[in-house]
Amino acid sequence: MSGTTEKQGHCLCGAVQITAREASNSVGACHCGMCRRWGGGPFMEIDCGVDVSISGAENVSVFDSSEWAERGFCRNCGTHLFYRLKEAKQYMMPVDLFDSSENLVFDTQVFIDEKPSFYRFANETREMTGAEIFAMYAPSG
Repeated sequence: MSGTTEKQGHCLCGAVQITAREASNSVGACHCGMCRRWGGGPFMEIDCGVDVSISGAENVSVFDSSEWAERGFCRNCGTHLFYRLKEAKQYMMPVDLFDSSENLVFDTQVFIDEKPSFYRFANETREMTGAEIFAMYAPSG
């Protein structure tokens, strides 16, 4: 990580307010098919760790998207709020959910082996395949 800061954000309708106390300044892009279907393109995210507060949690719906992760969204306006690793309780959140984008650096792309050929980013980034990500995060068993 290239450092962390506290970030404040909210959904489109304002029903859900987020405080991420240790949000990374590193931006990543996930090119997996599920993320692209979820948002219509790569998931541009920041790792917000586990110290996240959600005000308006009654307006959050959670979708159990895999054995090891879940996705949250506002049930009122549909804003994507998080991708959360179940076991670690670690939040990856859309970068533009937050009010400020100061000091952010786009430095990582994951599931690069699933990226379609019709787009590419100009930034030099660390690139990881789906197999590398599963080896890091998927529960063994």
